[in-house]
This record gives sequence, structure tokens and C-alpha cells, in this order.
Amino acid sequence: MSGIVTVMKKEFARFFGDKRMILMTLLPAILIYVIYSFMGTAMADMFAPDADRTQYVYAVSAPDRIVQKMTDSGLTIHHIALDDVDAVKYRISERNADLLVIFPDHFLQDVEAFDPRTTTALAPNVAVYFNSAEPNSLDTYMRMLGILDAFEASITSRLFDINRDITDADLATTADLTASIIASILPLLLMIFLFSGCMGLAPESIAGEKERGTLATLLVTPLGRSELAAGKILSLAVLSFLSGLVTAIATVLAMPNLMAGAEEFIDVGIYGVVDYIWLALIILSTVLLFVAMISIVSAVAKSVKEANMAVTPMVIIVMVVSVAGMFGGGAQENPLFYLIPIYSSVQSMGGIFSMEYSAVNVALSAASNLIYACIGGFALTKMFNSEKVMFSR
Repeated sequence: MSGIVTVMKKEFARFFGDKRMILMTLLPAILIYVIYSFMGTAMADMFAPDADRTQYVYAVSAPDRIVQKMTDSGLTIHHIALDDVDAVKYRISERNADLLVIFPDHFLQDVEAFDPRTTTALAPNVAVYFNSAEPNSLDTYMRMLGILDAFEASITSRLFDINRDITDADLATTADLTASIIASILPLLLMIFLFSGCMGLAPESIAGEKERGTLATLLVTPLGRSELAAGKILSLAVLSFLSGLVTAIATVLAMPNLMAGAEEFIDVGIYGVVDYIWLALIILSTVLLFVAMISIVSAVAKSVKEANMAVTPMVIIVMVVSVAGMFGGGAQENPLFYLIPIYSSVQSMGGIFSMEYSAVNVALSAASNLIYACIGGFALTKMFNSEKVMFSR
């Protein structure tokens, strides 16, 4: 263990003694928080109606009773003739007008005389034209629909009601909404962040030292090759975990801003200590697997540039497997799926975030990741023992 600890201390000193590496580790998290917050604010401004703008409704043959309701709701009415309809439609398409409502002649009489139980004729129709790409027009349209629905309910004899006087028909809790939102976003982001953290550290630690010749110096010391491989993997795993953790925290903090005012639906307090322990176990085992994978590729490469080029296709594989794991119809129950590298981690994270997971399957996923990481460490040890691999030019 002394040799492993020595290698780990060396790696930690190299990382924490380099301000540039620390900055490059923190910079993605800072950028994610700033960009997500900016995007949320921009989207809220983009789709929110202008509070200071008067909403105009152009109406044809509008009954006085409906005009009064529209006026009471704050809408400004302009009565026009049928000959002006095309001109108003053009203005709406050009975002210079909000809404056009066309009532048929004798609308009230036709509505009061209409009975769907005694006739097969179509009900009187109200045409409403708007521009969904314009927030003010869309907001005016939604308000107009509410006015027409309320008016219809007040004058017609309905056959039955739906949820009358029921205000709690939606039984989804804040915990359900939070779990659904986080489970649909965070597993994929976490996998990308963790792999990116490993990718930013492992090539420099192995291929970089190999390129500079310092790795050859380590290989000729009494330090065991297995100790060197274990020390490299463990230290890189800790540093990569910290990098991924910082980025994940920044993402969680920025998520309410990204959702433009939907913080009321996000409550990370729904997760308990046990959930976080399982999540930490999965993340740590996944990081160890990623570090082992990238370390093997870096050991084969002759330079950091070559290592980064060789690792790049692995990013695509991680993303594809992560997407497949997230949108594969929910968490798998078959334990065999939790033996598949990368896929098992996504399934476990998704199950934990959705609060629908089996502790046995999550433990199996973590154990399989550790086994694969140990196999990778054994392979890295063999590569350190190979002069053809270590001293190739």
C-alpha cells in the first residue's frame, strides 16, 4: 500500500500544484451555471408576453355579452367587417396584431337553439386566428379561449361536467415531478461530465508522463508495476470524481434557472441519505471504470495528442449507451442488464433519481464496474511491464 499511496500523493501534488489544471476543472462548471441561467432567462423573456403592451382583439359580429366579458378581462376590442378579415390576418402573420375572432351572424340565437341530443347538425362555430410564434398573440388566444369556454358553460345545457369544484385532480406530488424531471436529464449529463473529467486528466497523467520521459523514470524504481497502475487509477478516479461532482452540482443549481421559474417543481430534498449513498457508490465505481478504460488507451498512445484522439470515439459510445439507457422504457428489472458496462450505470442512476430502483441491482452494477476496473488495472499493469509499449517512439 505504501507504493500506491506514494503514487497517489505524487498525482495529487501534480494536480493541486497546477493552478491551470484546477482552473480548467472548475471552468466547465462555472460556464454551465452561467450558460444555463442565461438560457433560462432568455427563454422566459422570449415566450413571456409583454406586460406593458395592450392586447387587441379584432372581432366580427361579436355579441355584446361576449364583448363585455372580453373588456372585463382587459382586452381591447376593434369591431371590423368581413371585408377587413384578410387584412387583419396579414397583420397577425406579421406580428402587428394579436387576435381575430369571427362570430357567425345570429350567433346567440343559434347557440341557444342548438341541442346535440335532438339534431345531427354541427354546432355554431367561432373562428379564432392568432400567431403562436408571437407571445402576446398566443397569450391573447389562451385568454380568449377561457372567455369562450366560460361563456359556453353559462348558456348551454351540458350533459355532464368534468371535475366540477375539484381543485386537486392532479395527484402528482412535488416529489413525483422532481424525480421525473431529474431522471430524464441528469443521468446522461452525469455520464458525460464524469467521462469528460476522466478524459481531461488520465491522458496527461499517463501519456503525458510517457511523452516527457518521467514515466520511464518511475518504471525503473523499485516501485511495483501493479502499485503504479493502482496508484494511477485510484488517484485519477478521485480527481475525476471531484471534477464530475463540481460540474453536477453546478448543473443542479442552474436547473431551476434553466426551467425559467419552475423552481417550485424542483425539490432535491426528496432524496434520502440512502439514495445519495447508492448514487455515490455508482458514481465512484463508474469513474474507476472510465479511468481504467482511458488509462489503457493512454498507455498505448505515444503522446497526449494521440491519446486524446484515441479516446474521442469513446465519448460517442458513452453518449449513445447513455441515451439508450435513459430512453429504453424505464429502469430494467432483469439483473443481467446490470452487468453491462456503462449501460448498467445509466440504469442505476435513472432508477435512483426516479426513486424506483432495486438495491440489489444497483449493488450488482457497482460490483460489476469495480470488477471491470480491476481487470483494466491488471491490463494496465501488464502494459507497464511491456517495454515495447512503454518505450515505443
